[in-house]
Amino acid sequence: MDLTLILGPMKSGKTLELISRISPLKYMPVKFVLFQPERNVRDAEVQSRAGAMLSGRKVQSLKEALLEDWDVVGIDEVHMFSPEDVVVVEKLLQKKTRVIISGLDLDYKRKIFDTIVRLIELGPKEIIYKRAVCEKCLEYNGIYTQVFKNEEPVVEGPPSVVPDDGSYQYKPVCRECFIKS
Repeated sequence: MDLTLILGPMKSGKTLELISRISPLKYMPVKFVLFQPERNVRDAEVQSRAGAMLSGRKVQSLKEALLEDWDVVGIDEVHMFSPEDVVVVEKLLQKKTRVIISGLDLDYKRKIFDTIVRLIELGPKEIIYKRAVCEKCLEYNGIYTQVFKNEEPVVEGPPSVVPDDGSYQYKPVCRECFIKS
């Protein structure tokens, strides 16, 4: 059917947007599911920082989406899934399934995630780009996610997807406040 991507930095309201598009389906005769990666250890449910929450299935791979016929599939934190999982999204679209996806577009080095590149190559019907309040200058122009460890910016070392388990801090920052290596 169609593909919607909701992209942007941390704390920009991506998951809130996803939830706002999925939650009305509870009251409709529509078969839907919401997936999130097992790698997301921050929340047990699909939960926005604003407090909105929906039940979702934690999965290692999106292949589980092909085990049943769905009208709508929601996917949160898509950047944590493997680029190979985009094949599943393509198969869902071929089956006329509506797919709504949210996630970071860029890693902490400002490099676009391979998963996002492959999703864009599928020709989404809609791409929603969210901004956040920069946590340095407090302007509503945050477009990057800076990763910190012990209050120091991480510029090299960890993989693109840094665990959100408390050992690192994620902060949205603007172009001017982003610290390069």
